Amino acid sequence: MYYDDLPIWGFLGKVDKEGKNDPSEYEYYLFKHLHFTIFYNKDRVIEITSQSDLNANVDLTEEKEVDVEFMYSVKWKETEIPFEKRMEKYSQSSSLPHHLEIHWFSIKSGVIVLLLNGFFATILMRVLKNDFVKYAHDEESAEDQEETGWKYIHGDVFRYPKYKSLLAAAVGSGTQLCTLAIFIFMLALVGVFYPYNRGALLTALVVIYALTAGIAGYTAASFFCQLEGTNWVRNLLLTGALFCGPLFLTFCFLNTVANAYSATAALPFGTIAVIFLIWALVATPLLVMGAIAGKNSKAEFQAPVQTAIYPREIPQLPWYRKTLPQMAMAGFLPFSAIYIELYYIFASVWGHRIYTLYSFLFIVFIILLIVTAVITVALTYLQLAAEDHEWWWRSFLCGGSTGLFIYGYCLYYYYARSDMSGFMQTSFFFGYMACVCYGFFLMLGSIGFRASLLFVRHIYGSIKCD
Repeated sequence: MYYDDLPIWGFLGKVDKEGKNDPSEYEYYLFKHLHFTIFYNKDRVIEITSQSDLNANVDLTEEKEVDVEFMYSVKWKETEIPFEKRMEKYSQSSSLPHHLEIHWFSIKSGVIVLLLNGFFATILMRVLKNDFVKYAHDEESAEDQEETGWKYIHGDVFRYPKYKSLLAAAVGSGTQLCTLAIFIFMLALVGVFYPYNRGALLTALVVIYALTAGIAGYTAASFFCQLEGTNWVRNLLLTGALFCGPLFLTFCFLNTVANAYSATAALPFGTIAVIFLIWALVATPLLVMGAIAGKNSKAEFQAPVQTAIYPREIPQLPWYRKTLPQMAMAGFLPFSAIYIELYYIFASVWGHRIYTLYSFLFIVFIILLIVTAVITVALTYLQLAAEDHEWWWRSFLCGGSTGLFIYGYCLYYYYARSDMSGFMQTSFFFGYMACVCYGFFLMLGSIGFRASLLFVRHIYGSIKCD
């Protein structure tokens, strides 16, 4: 509960398990008397605690309707703590020494993964340097020598991918979500999201998402036109619906479930109307303006080599070089850099913890972006070295695969760490986490794709191709 914006936690009842091995024999009791102690300083509430009267309870073991008369009592006490410091006890809870140790361990594990990626990058640069020397030597010694490796497919590597409208929309939406995440971190680091500032994070997410819609429109339309796409209006609609569509459908279903259960989690009609107006009057016009600006930017796709008329056949590759195994490899390292911090975020969003260490979280986020970019580039190089030139979608899927790992962690958290049960809690948890993980998939996918595109342009721009 909340009182004067101060959160209160307490027990609604108890389960008597003493001397009973079978869960069907457990006895369930509901507390009907709550006692509040409120500390005040002049006309300001400073602190509140809640206690349940263990003796005033109702037996709910039998599944039948019970009339319960709930009661509460309040005791007021004066305190010298000033109003400005009333939130310190909440923010300090996440800064306790044993919690800080775990957060530092999270940073250390992230740095270790970063170093591992550094080794990958160093080895990759060495291999590339040898490739450049080898190809330069081949050009000088024998012009008619057959090309091998990634140089062999230079005429196909910049062949535009299938479903380029969808790829452009996904890159645009991912870029918008990445910008959104950076703005949210900036607000968090300057202290906007205090523990008691209820709804501030959700409000900021809705408003900033609407204001950054132009970024998605511009990025998607510009990239789509670079890929010689013609139907930019369809691409615009796809960009607008790619993330908002699944989120809207999930919200409608879950809000209906909450209304059916008469839960306070259901958003009232007025709030839904305001969100709809923000989307219709702010997000949509900005998306359209961004798309028009992107279409008119007349930017050309910068391919350092010419594309052949006919595509080369991709050689038969072993199973571990297929898309799904590569996605599993690409997602594991970035996930291992963030999984410790994930527990605290989940416990804050779906539990009773209060999370205030945004600086730690921001460092972990930066590590996540760097590791995703490096691992995707490394896998793209291995793919090109195997003479597989269809790297466009592969790089996006490999970059975004961390989102699938996070959803896998959701399953673990739900069954091993949370006490959630029932259809409403289950649907809320898995429904909204699916939207969050989908957002991560798009965001990290766009990071991986952009890193791979820069890398491929660089290596083919560094060699001489006929």
